[in-house]
Formats: sequence, C-alpha cells, structure tokens
Amino acid sequence: MIKVVVVDDSQLMRALITDILEKDPQMQVVGEAEDPFEARDVIKATNPDVLTLDIEMPKMNGLTFLKNLMRLRPIPVVMVSTLTQHGADATLEALDLGAVDYVPKPSAGATAALVAYSELLREKVRVAATANLQQQRSLPNRATFDINPRKLEAILIGASTGGTEAVKRVLCQWPANMPPILIVQHIRPLFSAAFTRHLGSLTQLKVGELEKDTKIHPGEVWVAPGDRHMRLVRKNGALIAQVFDDDLVGRHRPAVDVLFRSAAEAGAGRMLAMLLTGMGKDGADGLLQLSKTGATTWVQDEASCVVWGMPRAAWELGAASYQGNLDELAAKTLSLLKN
Repeated sequence: MIKVVVVDDSQLMRALITDILEKDPQMQVVGEAEDPFEARDVIKATNPDVLTLDIEMPKMNGLTFLKNLMRLRPIPVVMVSTLTQHGADATLEALDLGAVDYVPKPSAGATAALVAYSELLREKVRVAATANLQQQRSLPNRATFDINPRKLEAILIGASTGGTEAVKRVLCQWPANMPPILIVQHIRPLFSAAFTRHLGSLTQLKVGELEKDTKIHPGEVWVAPGDRHMRLVRKNGALIAQVFDDDLVGRHRPAVDVLFRSAAEAGAGRMLAMLLTGMGKDGADGLLQLSKTGATTWVQDEASCVVWGMPRAAWELGAASYQGNLDELAAKTLSLLKN
C-alpha cells in the first residue's frame, strides 16, 4: 500500500486528488494539509511514502517547504503545478531541489480528459514511491582539456523521470565546442521551453528548443519541444534535425525511440547515444538499432538513476556497451573526443 499525504491550499483540489488516488486499491491518502506548517505535523503523524505538493500556498510556499523537507526528512514528492510560465519555472526549481516529478493542475474539461489526468497522477505517484532519492545536487566543474568535436557527428540523449536534473549534470561538465547534441526529454510543452532556458543558463553551449528543420553544428544543443517528435536525417551529407507532428509513440511525444531510430537510419557510425533515467522502456529499441549500425551506446546505471526503467530495458536488450553514473558518462564522452 502506498501512503500519500496531499498538500494544497485548495480544499477542492485536495478532495479531487484524494478521490483520484484512492480509486487505486494500492494507494491510501493518509492525510492532507492546506499549508506547509500543517503538512509538517501530518507527515510526522502518518509517515507517508509520497507527498503531493502545491507550489503557491499561504504562510510558506511549496519551494521553501520542499527545500527544508529534503534537508531534514527526504520523501518522494510529486509537484502539482499550474500551467503557467511561472508554474513551469517553479516546477523546474522544485525538481532541482529534489522533487521526483510533477503533474499540472487539472483544468475543467471533458470527462475523458479527467480520466487521462487521473491515470497520469496515479502513475506519477506509483513511480515516485519507488524512486531513488540519493542523488548528488551540487554540480561538478566543467572540463578544461582540449577536445576534437569532429570525432563524433552527434551526441543523442534520451531521458524521462529525473531526466531534467540528469541532463543538466552531464551538460554542465562539457566545454563549448562539443559535437552537436540532441535531447529528447519527456516533458510538457510549456515546461520544455523553461527547461531549455534553464540549460542555456548553466552551460557554455548554445542551447535552443528545436522549431524547424535545422542543420546541426558543433557547440549546439537542441531540445525537442514538449509536444513534437524530433528526428535526425542526412541530406547531401549533412545532418539535419527536424521536428514533426505525429501520433504518440509508446505513449510519448516526443519519443526517444523516434530520434534514435531515425539516427540509425541516417547512418550512425560516428554517433554517441545515451539513455538516462526514466520509467518505461522508451528508447531501448532505438538504442539497440543504433548499436547495430555501429554507434557508441551507453546507459545510466541503476545506482544513480531516479528511476532505472528505460536504461534497464536497454541494458537487458543488450543495446548498450557501457553503463555508468552521470559523472562517469560525462567524463567517458570527453575521453572519446580527446585530441
């Protein structure tokens, strides 16, 4: 049984979240609170497995409470965020502070939309209950030795739950003249724009959200938009990154498999692909295809993943030649590029 405490200043929202979660026979809402001070006492009394946490609350906002919680009594937390620019930025800060994942606040709409939202919320809580919270938070220093970016045509990275922090940790260790980097992170549209801006503030690399067909160059990082697939094609010998609208692939758009499979079809002999933390198996089949075409394929190891789902699926398929923690993956990449 997964014990949950719901923290939100809206009585209506607390009732809705409670109702959604308790429709799963494996979940029990053992307490609720309308502000962080009340939440502190409820947590002590109920010892929950997961906390759902609002950001905007009276007396103390959710981010301040989350920071204190992770320092004093770490618990898997799922943020419940408003679908606004401020909500997206605050959610990324919450993930940086240690929250496992997030869901947007439900909006008024059709029954089908609420059913889908309910399934999403229960899935996020279910995954959070098994998440690994033992993650390093301080960022390492950037490498200073020279590299040759032409040794790789592209670096491809796929991630899901825990991925915003994992990608950040890897990129901040790389210099400005890296080979072109393409990232597919399972994320919502408004949040992907905020994620892209945040990455750009932490690295010397040029980071952008891909909006149109773009010839990729060293020193660039392109992030897939939150509601569009990304693929890599070869035209007249040049690699072109594209975004396009299509059906969900394995329940995802963007999907890591779409990027990885397209790269394999483009000829991936001098590419590096990494599959980082995340639930499910998106990217595993694509990584196997890349491996078969001669690409270098790695996955994040279990000990350092928030959720060892996607990397595990790839490893068990035999799709990766190496697994390591984020710092090891970052350093091993640079070793491939040394002059």
